Amino acid sequence: MDPNAEKIVEPLRQSVKEQGDLVRKLKDENAPEIDVHKAVNELKARKKRLEDKILDLAPKSETIDRVKLEDLLKRRFFYDQSFAIYGGVTGLYDFGPMGCAIKSNFLHEWRKHFVLEEQMLEVDCVMLTPEPVLKASGHVDRFADYMVKDTVNGECFRADHLIKAHLEKISSDKKASQQLKDECETITTQLDGMTLAEMTAILRKFNMKSPVTNNELTDPIPFNLMFQTSIGPAGNIKGFLRPETAQGIFVNFKRLLEFNQGRLPFAAAQIGNSFRNEISPRSGLIRVREFTMAEIEHFVDANDKSHPKFTDVADVEVALYSACNQMDGKSPEKRRIGDAIKDRTIANETLAYFMARIYLFLTKMGADPNKFRFRQHLGNEMAHYACDCWDAEMKTSYGWVECVGCADRSAYDLTQHTKATGVRLVAEKRLKEPKNVLGAPLSVSVAFCAALAGFALRR
Repeated sequence: MDPNAEKIVEPLRQSVKEQGDLVRKLKDENAPEIDVHKAVNELKARKKRLEDKILDLAPKSETIDRVKLEDLLKRRFFYDQSFAIYGGVTGLYDFGPMGCAIKSNFLHEWRKHFVLEEQMLEVDCVMLTPEPVLKASGHVDRFADYMVKDTVNGECFRADHLIKAHLEKISSDKKASQQLKDECETITTQLDGMTLAEMTAILRKFNMKSPVTNNELTDPIPFNLMFQTSIGPAGNIKGFLRPETAQGIFVNFKRLLEFNQGRLPFAAAQIGNSFRNEISPRSGLIRVREFTMAEIEHFVDANDKSHPKFTDVADVEVALYSACNQMDGKSPEKRRIGDAIKDRTIANETLAYFMARIYLFLTKMGADPNKFRFRQHLGNEMAHYACDCWDAEMKTSYGWVECVGCADRSAYDLTQHTKATGVRLVAEKRLKEPKNVLGAPLSVSVAFCAALAGFALRR
C-alpha cells in the first residue's frame, strides 16, 4: 500500500488495535461473557471498516463481468441449474460434459498430490447417516442457522441475510442520516456473532417485512441444515444425508488403525458428496445444497504433533492473517511456514505441514498467490470441535471466499463416538519403562486418543 493510502487507514488500524486490546483484557480478567461478546462484536465492526477501506484504496485489478461469464458457462453447459425444464431448484446444479471433465481432472490431481504422495488410506463411506452418529458429533444440536418465515405464504428466509439486505437498502437511501448509516453498518458487521434474541430485536426495531410480499415475518427460529430422512420401510430409524465426509472416517478409525498395523501417524482421505439444506443458497456454486468434498483426517499422537516431512515445506512462504494481526488491525504477513512454527503462530508442525501442502496444491491448480491468504479463526469463530483453525481464502469477484478449512480437531470426534458407543477409538504405544501417574502404576503400553489435523476442500 502506498504511503498516502497508509495515512488514510492508520486511524482505522489504531481503532481496531484499541478494541483488540480491550478484548484481550476482558478475557484475562475473566469478565462476564456478555461483556466479552459485545467487545468482540465491536472488534468485528471495526475490522470490517478497516478491510473495506483497504479494498477501496487498493489498485483496481482486472475485473470480469460475472453475469456474462455465468451465462456463457451455462450456455455451453459447463453447468446449469438442476431440473431446469421444471423451473429448477435453487442450490442444486448439474455439470455438463466440460464441467465433468474439469471436475474429474481437478480431483485426479488432488488424489495424486495428497493421497498418493502422502500414502494415505482412502475410504468411500455411505452418505446416509443414522441419527446417533451425528448426535454424537454435535451436528444434530449445533449445525443450524436462524430462519424467519412469511406469516402468510410460509416462504423462508435466512435471518442474517435478510437483515443485511434490509439494512443495506436503508443505508443506500439518500435521505438516511449518517448516524443511521453508521448504525446499519455496525449491525451488519456483527451479524455472525448475534444471538437469537439480538436478531429478533433488530427485526422488530426496523419493522422488517418479507422482501418478496411485504408480509409480516415470524421471529427467528433455529433451523438445522441437515436433510432428514428415515431408513427402512417402517421409518423407525431416523437418519440424515451427511453434512460432511469426515464422520465416515472417524467411525472407521479402529479398522483403519488395524489396517495400518496399529501405527501412528497415518492419514485417511475421502472424496464424496455432502448435503446442507441451505435456507437461501446464493453466490452461484459457492453456497449450494449438494456439493463434492475432498477431505483428509491425519491422526497423530496427541502428545507429539510433529511431522516427519515438515522440513520439506519449512521454507514455503504464505500470507498468514493471524488472529493477533486481525485484533491489532494489521494486514496479512508473508511468512515462512518454519518461522510461523518457531513463534507459535501456527499451533503445531502437522497443521503447518498441511497448510503448506494446501498452498502448493492450490497454486499448482491456478490460484493467484497474490490473492491468497490463510486466515486464522478468532476464538469466538472456532468450531466446537477445533482448538486451532485456519481457512485458505482466495480473493474473488465475491470478495474473500473460504475454499479450504484446515483445523486441529484434537480428539473431539473420536472421544464423542467412544462415549456414544462404548468402543474405544484409541491407539496404543509401548513405553520404554513403566510410569506412575497420580500414584497409579501404568503398564509398559499406554492408550491415548489420537489427535488430528483435518481439512476439507469444498467444490
